[in-house]
Amino acid sequence: MMDPKGLQKELDQMGLLVHQLGVWAEEKPHKTFIYYGEEDRHLTYQEFNRLANRIANNLRSMKIQKGDRVCLFLFNPLVTILSMFALWKIGAVFCPINFAYKGRLLSYQINDTAPKLLITESGREPAINQIRSEIGHLPILIQRPRKDDHDFKWENANLKLDPSFRQTSFDELLVGDDTNPGTDLHYWDTANIIYTSGTTGLPKGVVQSFRWLQNYCYYGVKLLHPEDVVYCDLPLYHVGGAFALAGRGAWRGCTVAIWDRFSASQFWNRIRVSQASYTLLLDVMMPWLLQAEKRTEDRDNTLRRAHMQPLPEYHYRFAERFGIEFVNVGYGATEIGYVCAAMIDESMNEEWTPQGLRKGYSRSDMIRVSQELGMPVVPGNVPIKKGFMGRPCLFHDVSIVNEHDEEMPSGEYGQIVLRSRLPYVLLNEYLNKPDVTVEAFKNLWFHTGDIGYRDEEGVLYFVDRRGGFIRVRGENISSYQIEDILNSHPKVAVSAVFPVKAEVGLEDDIVAYLVPATGQELKEEDIRPWIELEMPKYMWPKHIRFVDTLPQTPSYKVEKYRLKEMFLNEVKRKEEAVQR
Repeated sequence: MMDPKGLQKELDQMGLLVHQLGVWAEEKPHKTFIYYGEEDRHLTYQEFNRLANRIANNLRSMKIQKGDRVCLFLFNPLVTILSMFALWKIGAVFCPINFAYKGRLLSYQINDTAPKLLITESGREPAINQIRSEIGHLPILIQRPRKDDHDFKWENANLKLDPSFRQTSFDELLVGDDTNPGTDLHYWDTANIIYTSGTTGLPKGVVQSFRWLQNYCYYGVKLLHPEDVVYCDLPLYHVGGAFALAGRGAWRGCTVAIWDRFSASQFWNRIRVSQASYTLLLDVMMPWLLQAEKRTEDRDNTLRRAHMQPLPEYHYRFAERFGIEFVNVGYGATEIGYVCAAMIDESMNEEWTPQGLRKGYSRSDMIRVSQELGMPVVPGNVPIKKGFMGRPCLFHDVSIVNEHDEEMPSGEYGQIVLRSRLPYVLLNEYLNKPDVTVEAFKNLWFHTGDIGYRDEEGVLYFVDRRGGFIRVRGENISSYQIEDILNSHPKVAVSAVFPVKAEVGLEDDIVAYLVPATGQELKEEDIRPWIELEMPKYMWPKHIRFVDTLPQTPSYKVEKYRLKEMFLNEVKRKEEAVQR
């Protein structure tokens, strides 16, 4: 394993992502950096860099300085990526917000971040106006599409922000000085604040340095070849879309093809149009792609490699059908970056991608690079143990421990904990939550809350995610967040939310049990419209039940397992009644 001095030298050579953009703008000015598929628009490295410089210099003229936080409440991925790089160029902090947020979710994140500026877009005005009394007179930059833009909507054309907000058109930032702002940046400077769901409290802002970005992107950058085209249809308020795809692609000098959202019906056409060779596939995407009718030309595409998160049991069937030769897996999170990695050789000695469509590393080079990084390379056509994550990456010491932080023997389950081997590799802190930060780093280990085990060969396996999380449409949701919103309804005394296995796919359905307030009557048809106003769609409970009381322990903790038993028994009785 490389010693800390060697690691430091390696990351010094890697440089900062925001600086590397400028290098490519000089060295390969006419190569396409961003292909925006929604508008068939190409931006070269030089064009993108100049636009980002203009935005950065105009932000500086608006008194945005190094260390200032700027929230992005955006759906448009091109505006998001331009803004992200522009903020980094002046040392400001990229603070994205889930574009589906509204009400309490939205006001909490804005107030917790305390930004100097909010960047948003047409169509978000009602959500912002709804919380104007809670967020004060925040300066706002608003991007309004032109009539010939793909995202122009007549129903949004007359929407206006409340006059109390100081607002500026985003278009005004696209003209002016396009020279590099020349901000003095270091790896220890703060780059981002990305929010994660909290299982027992409000969402936590994870403060990430530029070194965190190096840690998160290092392996992915090494596995990319400059010829690769990276495909991204993931939201950019998560690390997956913003950094695992767009960030790594930019660092390696690749073309990054972006679309607004995932589409199962358009996915393979987009791969064809963009000539994409690498992407990240979430568990929610792959079942939809497999449902399409099989065609003899299923392998006639350029997509040679994909990261699957998490790895489904049918990975080989998927890869064999669509000609994906390599699948990489791993383990990472917003707090810790990229911690474990492995490569699955799906095609073995075969070349599934047609010769005229191949780009990037050869088979032998891909295996060589993986092995040089210490990644196990395993065949895809034999069973792989569930939860396979690979070996620890260079930047972390990883252990499996019991409740006293004592290391567990091989094969024994325990919590996954880790330490960084260099400064600033992990999160700096949870924003405004010093006690939570200290608790997470107890005994000088960062506690992930995830359960796993290590085998005799040092390979790590994931067993279960952090307690209290629910996974819907690729989002990790906290039951606390949903309960907090439900409990704010005037006719609800208290609620309990938990997941059950979804009827379709590998994710969860949400179940909510509600106790009406004293003297109140509550029906599902009464609360459904309110839920739709207060929560993004992926948070809506699929099943709602009403009870007089919630089962509790002697210490007044809600016994959700008993509610889950009640619900599953109810479902079982209904199924049995149908079968009679």
